[in-house]
Parts: sequence; structure tokens; C-alpha cells
Amino acid sequence: MAQREIHDVLEVDRYTLGLVGPDQEWAGTVADGGTIKTHTPPACWGPMITPEFRGGHEVTRPIRVENAEVGDAVALKIKDIEVTSVATSTGSMREREGAFGSDPFVDHRCPECGTEWPESVVEGTGEESIKCKDCGANASAFGFEFGYTVAFDDDRSVGITVGEEGAHDLAERAEEAMAIPEHSRQHPILLYEPDEMPGTLGRLRPFAGNIGTTPPVELPDSHNAGDFGQFLIGADHEWGLEDEDALAERTDGHMDVPEVRAGATLLCPVKVDGAGVYVGDLHANQGDGELSLHTTDVSGRTEVEVKVIKDLDIDGPVLLPNEEDLPHISKPYSDEELDAGRELAEQYDTDLTEEMGPIQVIGSGETINAATENAFDRAGKLLDMTEGEVRGRCTFTGGVQIGRLPGVVQLDMLAPMEKLEERGMDHLVREQYGL
Repeated sequence: MAQREIHDVLEVDRYTLGLVGPDQEWAGTVADGGTIKTHTPPACWGPMITPEFRGGHEVTRPIRVENAEVGDAVALKIKDIEVTSVATSTGSMREREGAFGSDPFVDHRCPECGTEWPESVVEGTGEESIKCKDCGANASAFGFEFGYTVAFDDDRSVGITVGEEGAHDLAERAEEAMAIPEHSRQHPILLYEPDEMPGTLGRLRPFAGNIGTTPPVELPDSHNAGDFGQFLIGADHEWGLEDEDALAERTDGHMDVPEVRAGATLLCPVKVDGAGVYVGDLHANQGDGELSLHTTDVSGRTEVEVKVIKDLDIDGPVLLPNEEDLPHISKPYSDEELDAGRELAEQYDTDLTEEMGPIQVIGSGETINAATENAFDRAGKLLDMTEGEVRGRCTFTGGVQIGRLPGVVQLDMLAPMEKLEERGMDHLVREQYGL
């Protein structure tokens, strides 16, 4: 086999058709310590309405990382996320009967001629615009239950929902307005021109909704999580899973956690040799929970530095957010707080654990409670703690935040640096928070 070329900087502009897994065509190899640069198309709505897709997103082809082996972790330092779309449409979804088999995100078929994953063409605008190339019927599996179109300012700092005229104008130039990359295969959701709740101003702060590493089994990219993955259990398409144990192969790349933004560091499990890092599903903004199940999907450029952490065997992601994104209770101690702590320790004849670092363990599951239990289990294994100690530390120095309903959470805590050192990740926490 010819030696693979290793790139210090690897630029990726090719995408899968809605799947993640080791059998996907790989994008190339980035050096351990190198940089990945991507320009990704919007996820969720575009792939959802495009019947050729096998999953709900359009993420990059997997990227091999030098030196990454099963049982390691890769640290993804997000250097920059730049939104390139000038507008998008979003809202809550309505499924179209007959346009899919067991899962509207995955096994698409034309409701008229029955062709599976039919090629499609665009005719006009609106929710009837996605047509089966074979028979001309509306072949999209989704419409809006409640939908709106958002236009962004030049700085991408705010967005405003537009009315009927503005939504139609953007629909007429949908690909340009959404900055759909050259090699993308989706139809832009602006075509649907929804126009509800016009005149509403929202703050923007972009982040990556689906970023991580390749699972050892092929999965629809949107279902690489414990909540969306439930749709695969018992499904009768080729990506169906037998039970919850089979879903444990996931890597939880699809988090929809707003804190996964520029400045954050994300530790991801390596479950296939080379890691298979992928990036996609950029959002212009989102409140905790993603309560409509969808938000402002955009095209954008992402720059990520990659570093292998040898023998850090983790089951799912661990997030080191920007310090300003941490809850008050789990921020690093100030000098004044440590001084007060030393006085208390002396007064009560106790040894103060001075070196503590913030971490967020990602958990996912069918429900928020199941996701939290998953995070407890992952945190206990990471830090060699009982569930009781994890619960205690997360109550006294942290908490739980909702990434996405129904089942993605961030479990916050201040972890003893000694424990983090044992796992070989203390240097990442020190660097992230200047400790």
C-alpha cells in the first residue's frame, strides 16, 4: 500500500450523502497537531427535503488523523467558525406520509412511483418544489408545521425573521443566499419560503451541531446520538439496529450543544483507526434544548486544530467550553476564593484540593433522564469515581445542562486535576483555562 500523504493543513470540501462510518470515502490525512479547514453546507433541513440523502445532515467525508488508534482520543480545538450564508429557513417539522418507509430522515421514497431515494429536481418555490425526477411528484419527506425565514446582518451578529415578500425573494435566489458549496448535493431550505413570526430579532453566535469522530458501524449522520439513534432500533432499513446495546457504538457527534463554538476544545473517542474526524451541521444560533428540534442551519467555514491523546479511552465526547460559557458554579477558582478556602481548611483541619479543572461530560439517551444517567456513567469511568461521588461533585461544583431535547446533556463539574493527570488530559484543561 502506498504511504498516505500527511497534511499539516487539510482543506475538505467533499461530503457524504447523510452517512458516517468507516466505509465512507475518506477525505485525507491530517498531521497529529495539524489543522483541518472545512466549508460545509447546511444540515438538517436541506438534506431532510432532498430525497437522495440517507441521513438528516451533510457532513464532511471522514478525516484520518496521524497516530490516532482505537482507544485513544482526539482533541479538537475549534479556532474559528464563520457563517457564509446570508439567510436560512427553519421551524418545526411536519412529515409527509408516503414519502418514507420507517424513518423520514433515512429511507426516502417517492410517494407516487415508489422509487427509493429518488433523484430530484427543483421546480419553482414553496413546499411543492422538490420533484421526483422520474415521475414529477412531490418527493420531499418534510414540510413545516411552523416555519420562518431569517436574514442576517453583514457581521452575522443578529438575524431578523422576514415576511412573505422577503421570504419569496430569498427563495428565488436560495442557493446563492445560503452559499451552498460547490460539491453539496442538497436542495436549500430557503426554497420553502416560510414567513411566520416576521419582525423578530435574534442574536447570533455560531457553533457546530455535528462534529466528532467516526463510529465503527455505519449510521445515518443525524442519528449518531443516543436520542436520534432510537429511530434506528427495530427499523427495517439497512441501518436498523437490533437493540440499545448496538447503539452503544455511536460516538455522539450530533450534539447540538451551543457551547461547541470557536474557542472550545472537544475531546472525542477514537473508535476506528485514524479517528475519522468529521464536521458539519453549523448553526447560526440556538437556545438550550433546540426546542423546535431544528434551528438556523447555515453554510460556514470551520478551522479546527487536532491533537491525539494516547490511551485516553473515552466512550463519548468531553467538552472544555470557553470559560465565559461555564456556569458560575463550575468556573475555575479565583485567587480570592482559594485564599478563603485555605482559611476554612485550616480552621476545620482539612486538606484543601486546590487544583481543580472544569470539564463537561456529554451524555445522550432516549430521554433527558437517560442522557443524564449516560453522562454519570461516562464521568464515573473517566474519573474512576462512584456514581454517588459524581452526583455529589456535580451538585456541589457543577450541574447538568440541556443540549437538545429529548436527550443530549452536558454534565458539569470541577474535577480534581490529579484525576485528569492520571488520564493524560490535565494539560488540555490547564491550557484551556490558564491554570
